[in-house]
Amino acid sequence: MARRSAAEMRFNDVYPLLVKKAERKGRTKEEVDTLIRWLTGYETEAWKEEATYQEFFDQAPAFNPDASKIRGTICGVRIEEIEDPLMRKVRYLDKLVDDLAKGKTTEKIIAKYSGK
Repeated sequence: MARRSAAEMRFNDVYPLLVKKAERKGRTKEEVDTLIRWLTGYETEAWKEEATYQEFFDQAPAFNPDASKIRGTICGVRIEEIEDPLMRKVRYLDKLVDDLAKGKTTEKIIAKYSGK
């Protein structure tokens, strides 16, 4: 089977994996949803529609300008060094869920990256 690029992957195929990652560490789907809303500006669970990762981020109502403050490594790659805009956004979301899975509250995560 050929490997699909992130742009072609369906967001609602990846979403359950993000939730599962958080839930394995005692976190909730609602917390993941809160982080998605903060990052993208979606007010409803519009991400459950059939959209690719590319469409999901391109159609985000208000992608958070503070997302550029998200730093760190994902899969051994520094987020701030990722040149592809879509992959950087994908990794922003990964980092938020990683922080949640490491035990940080959504409030602390959002405050950290909002500069508050």
